Amino acid sequence: MAFEHYVNSGGQRLRMGYTTGTCAALAAQGAALYYITGIKPDRVSLYTPKGLEVNIEPDVILKEQDSCVCAVHKDAGDDKDVTQGLLIYARVTSNNKGVITIKGGDGVGIVTKPGLDQPVGEAAINSTPRRMITEEVQKVCDDNEYVKGLDVEIFVPGGVEAARKTFNSHLGIEGGISILGTSGIVEPMSMKAFSDSVCLEIRQKAAEGYKHLILTPGNYGMSFLKDKGYDASGVPVVTISNFVGDALDEAIVQGFESVLLIGHIGKMVKLAGGIMNTHSSYADCRTELFVTYAAIEGANPDICKKLLECATTDACLDILIENGLKDKVMEHIIKASQGHLDRRTHGEVRTGVIMFSNVHGYLGESDSVKDILAE
Repeated sequence: MAFEHYVNSGGQRLRMGYTTGTCAALAAQGAALYYITGIKPDRVSLYTPKGLEVNIEPDVILKEQDSCVCAVHKDAGDDKDVTQGLLIYARVTSNNKGVITIKGGDGVGIVTKPGLDQPVGEAAINSTPRRMITEEVQKVCDDNEYVKGLDVEIFVPGGVEAARKTFNSHLGIEGGISILGTSGIVEPMSMKAFSDSVCLEIRQKAAEGYKHLILTPGNYGMSFLKDKGYDASGVPVVTISNFVGDALDEAIVQGFESVLLIGHIGKMVKLAGGIMNTHSSYADCRTELFVTYAAIEGANPDICKKLLECATTDACLDILIENGLKDKVMEHIIKASQGHLDRRTHGEVRTGVIMFSNVHGYLGESDSVKDILAE
């Protein structure tokens, strides 16, 4: 039976799916049930962090010499990607230590660069899936008074081949796919529908009489706004995802006087290259921009090489801080970003940009920000 939850996007009714992380947790639950009780479960089920239940039949359930294995196929609904249909396996074995451990097996990538969700050398099984796996296996142990502890291995036949079609190797994940998901659910949405929804919200704010606007890409930006108290300023905040250019164009059409763009360096650094859709499928020159401005400030080839090898912008910042270059490089990035914002808007709306990092906090702002905030 398909996962029957839907979302409307661009006039279409699209079926939602569930993440590789949800699949791994379901598979781990099934393997643990079979291992501890000796009874094959007909179904496995859990509530995702988003609150939706996934209740399905396992695709594979079998007993090995000293372990049990269960597999669940990835169902992304109408948001198909390279992991669609892959079987996500969990193998469960007793460890006699009274704890639950998680490791990656064949087809699950290994982290090779710092700055990702997991440390270098660990399997690319992100924090939320690890928590979900642990919780589901622990429930099985508690319900059956099993106290010896279990080792859980997640593996994905075909994961190596699928990973070649992703950005994993560029990010610093080698040898397989990542086990991902923060909500546990995949919500399909077309790019055009998403952009249209952003522009619609901007039009609504204009219709309500607002003349100033704050734009932020997503959850990181909203958290930063709340921490700084900007969300209580009385100025509307619109979440724009990757659609910087579309949002600015709509703000001009709707007659806004000023627009303040606040975002995480991971997306916002791309503005310094004039990139107005920050999705990685359009462009990803983050490390190259850091290298450019670091070199201008005297960084030697060794520093530049290290920057190019970084998987994340926070890792780049770590290197810049170690070499006393962060403030100067950020000045360049902010200035270049503001220049591209001015060119996009042709002076028809005043713009400013603030950048931050979840690790390093506030990173800088353009010269126009103080006046915009005062307004």
